[in-house]
Amino acid sequence: MIVRLSADTRRLPTIIGEDSITRRRVNKLIWLLSLLSGLFVLWVLWCYGMAAEALLRAPAWLLDFLGLLTGASLLTLSALWVVAGWQWAALPRATGRPAMTVEQLYALSPRDFEHYVAELFERRGYSVEVRGRAGDLGVDLALTRRDGRRAIVQCKRYRHAIGPEIVRELFGTMVHELAAHGFLVTTATISDAARSWAADKPITLIDGATLAGLTDDLQVTAAERARS
Repeated sequence: MIVRLSADTRRLPTIIGEDSITRRRVNKLIWLLSLLSGLFVLWVLWCYGMAAEALLRAPAWLLDFLGLLTGASLLTLSALWVVAGWQWAALPRATGRPAMTVEQLYALSPRDFEHYVAELFERRGYSVEVRGRAGDLGVDLALTRRDGRRAIVQCKRYRHAIGPEIVRELFGTMVHELAAHGFLVTTATISDAARSWAADKPITLIDGATLAGLTDDLQVTAAERARS
């Protein structure tokens, strides 16, 4: 039986980039709101300070207009700050684990490595089932998003480079499991041939350097924000 993966299944959010892109967008929004808030404060100081005497001689319609403009600006900025605060609070929470280097990740036992990777996915919104054991058919972690879409993860605690044959194996397992997306997470490097083979498929490849960067990114999150 041939299972075809439809185009929309490849939109399954991945662990790489999703949070950092969202965080950059929230930071840009906060920066813009800070600028607009500063301009609003200057406007109020000008109206009720430097230009107060001139405004007292202004027509009533102009005073009413300026009052409405000031009130509307204040309400708009307040609403936008509430939205920005909500988005900031919704950013993923960091793990309590320390950041780990590639060598430290490789030093973990196979089981501990699987659980470590599972925790990274959990912190990014996935429901994770650790399945790495005999008879798992190549599935170390089974992931489920809140929208019900499923993905699988193979954890490779290797030193030698990952070749295309391992990626082909992952893809075959995805078809067997009817998974929308596949992740290959390794402590090793990933060959150009493997990356080329996976390029047009719903597969995310995470090499050792990228994995270490992900663990470090979680610690940056912890330093930026404490969230209960």
